[in-house]
Amino acid sequence: MIPRYTRPEMGRIWEDENRYSKWLDVEIAACEAMAEEGIVPQEALKTIKQKAAFEVERILEIEKQTRHDVIAFLTNLEEHIGPDSRYIHLGLTSSDVLDTSFALLLKEAMERIIRGAREFMEVIKKRAMEHKYTPMIGRSHGIHAEPITLGLKLAVWYEEMARDVRRLEQALDMISYGKISGAVGTFANVSPRVEAYVCKKLGLKPAPISTQIIQRDRHAQYFTALAILAGTLEKIAVEIRHLQRTEVLEAEEPFAKGQKGSSAMPHKKNPIGCENISGLARVVRANAMAAMENMALWHERDISHSSVERVIAPDSTILIDYMMNRLKGIVDGLVVHPHKMAYNMNLTKGLVFSQQVLMKLAEKGIERQKAYVMVQRNALRAWEGEDFFKELILKDEEIMQYLDRAEVEELFDIKYHLKHVDEIFQRVFG
Repeated sequence: MIPRYTRPEMGRIWEDENRYSKWLDVEIAACEAMAEEGIVPQEALKTIKQKAAFEVERILEIEKQTRHDVIAFLTNLEEHIGPDSRYIHLGLTSSDVLDTSFALLLKEAMERIIRGAREFMEVIKKRAMEHKYTPMIGRSHGIHAEPITLGLKLAVWYEEMARDVRRLEQALDMISYGKISGAVGTFANVSPRVEAYVCKKLGLKPAPISTQIIQRDRHAQYFTALAILAGTLEKIAVEIRHLQRTEVLEAEEPFAKGQKGSSAMPHKKNPIGCENISGLARVVRANAMAAMENMALWHERDISHSSVERVIAPDSTILIDYMMNRLKGIVDGLVVHPHKMAYNMNLTKGLVFSQQVLMKLAEKGIERQKAYVMVQRNALRAWEGEDFFKELILKDEEIMQYLDRAEVEELFDIKYHLKHVDEIFQRVFG
């Protein structure tokens, strides 16, 4: 089922009209190849190319009787072409058409997904540059760790998306194979030259060897690449959801004019877009598992994979297209609250600078474990609200035997943590 908000272009790839068009492309290319082989008369080829047509409703009507979609399709072609239709599908098996056309559909969908991923990366890059030096607290285990910038967080997303694109491109290459090798892959009734012609004309490569089908490890890689991309999108969505929590509120989804957050509570502004993405990622991941289950088939082929692919191919590609487009809009319109970032960073009263104090004491020659105890006792007092961490350090006579006030002030300067931001951005963005 196509999600309510999806862009229609991806959905149209999987509509019957486009699917049957791809079948016809394969059949016509095979006829052309066989004409070059002298199997199909040139006049018959001319008639086939002039008259070949189909109607979706008629195919579905015939299929009710035949219970075979390819036969229904061929029957409808015969109604248009006439006697020369006997050269259509000559020596082919259904999977020659189905698997080769399926590769075309998956290729078309993936090319669109890759374009969308690159567009999303540009949005992430734009926001990263905008917030390159917007300081915020970094967290580990959900607890305040040390200062970072929002730009660095976005740069992490950008670099992961770049890896996703490479995986998608690999999957695109892996799926861009066709086969016209007959019922068990032996080319008994059709020449390998026909396969080579068909694949070249359609922008595919011939599978070096096949059975009745293209082997499903190719498809498993395709859907796994989509699942990993879904994981990246969910990772970003979960981070935004955390940042929007009332207690944090460092960033939030854009909230449109007239939008309502709750039927009961007028004050609510919920991260529904990101929550939606988190939920849909589960579907895409589950579909990848289904694709892996499709790898083991009986002997040279059974059709247990077919019903699965009729669901997961449109579902996963449409969902990824939708998720990425929606998240692109969220990141582009992300509402950032630098004042709240600064407020949150000061919640722990300077404890985020504890490692600098520890390292400075070690630099002064104090054994590390002893220095750790000296710093920790003041950190725990700051945790308990006794005073700001820096003030406690300045009052600690044992520590101040090794440090002067100017050194302490320097240790609590946030610039210490941000001194390599330019270098990191150069590594990520070039």
